[in-house]
Amino acid sequence: MTQPLKTKPKGNKTSEFIFADNSLAQLLFGSHHQNLARIEQKMDVFISARGNELAITGGAEAVKKTGKVLQGLYGKLEQGLDVGPEEVEAAMRMVTAPNGDITDTNLTVHTKNRVISPRTPVQAEYLKTIDRAELVFGEGPAGTGKTYLAVAKAVERLVKGDVDRIILSRPAVEAGEQLGFLPGDMREKVDPYLRPLYDALYDMLPGPQVVKRLENGEIEVAPLAFMRGRTLANAFVILDEAQNTTAVQMKMFLTRLGENSSMVITGDLSQVDLPHGVRSGLRDATETLEGVEGVAFVTFTKADVVRHPLVGRIVHAYGEAEASRKSGARYEKKPKSGNE
Repeated sequence: MTQPLKTKPKGNKTSEFIFADNSLAQLLFGSHHQNLARIEQKMDVFISARGNELAITGGAEAVKKTGKVLQGLYGKLEQGLDVGPEEVEAAMRMVTAPNGDITDTNLTVHTKNRVISPRTPVQAEYLKTIDRAELVFGEGPAGTGKTYLAVAKAVERLVKGDVDRIILSRPAVEAGEQLGFLPGDMREKVDPYLRPLYDALYDMLPGPQVVKRLENGEIEVAPLAFMRGRTLANAFVILDEAQNTTAVQMKMFLTRLGENSSMVITGDLSQVDLPHGVRSGLRDATETLEGVEGVAFVTFTKADVVRHPLVGRIVHAYGEAEASRKSGARYEKKPKSGNE
């Protein structure tokens, strides 16, 4: 029996689809057709479902894009991947974004625990860029997946044997890199600053494997200060929170790159915690290295925030407030008098 999900529009285009595997079709539609209902709402179409068949009615462009969403999600199911609310949202985001391509959702990263797909066109471009460039800078707001996707790529390459080790680093800026006064041994001193990197690792590898690889040196998580004087060969190297490096620290880190290694630098230039007047090494590097062969830059925006929807709204609100403050500051400046 046909189950309409909302009032059928009149005078629009209709396209019909038949999915070969009835069980996969039911997974695609979702429990009580909740996936279809969400797609209807977001894509502004009407969907009629009967068994493993669908009819999509609406504006020509909306129908075309909705068909791409459904076919892309069905393709993921055929690969044995899950399709839940997050995957549905990601597929619609990819299709409706400027220059978005639903086929980019198949640019997957395979780790022991998870199969990770890009959820925005910029994330897809980021993964492609990491594959082709030796040094990649990913800059943008929190929640855009910059570090998470880089760690996923690192784990994938380690598991495949493409690299011998992963090196993850952050500047311990909150302690001014002066860790000696903190209680505990060295690991206890630095772990609080590196916890987000550990979290990503445990999300992608079984716990015992993370512990074993940390112990045998296949995975190293260390503050930036520990990188001085080293050459990092046959490794996938990630520097997180790079906006909090100084220009000198950034140059030191970049020149650690050795043979058969890749390096990803991530950061958010709107969240610099350096002392006033100290220039961010991330900003300095992006300006200095522009146009250098083998170096690539990917810029994320608030449109790429893929955490809880509220995070996206928070990022937007702070961005608006910051722009308003800067605008107000310009108008508040008093003009110089002729005597100054």
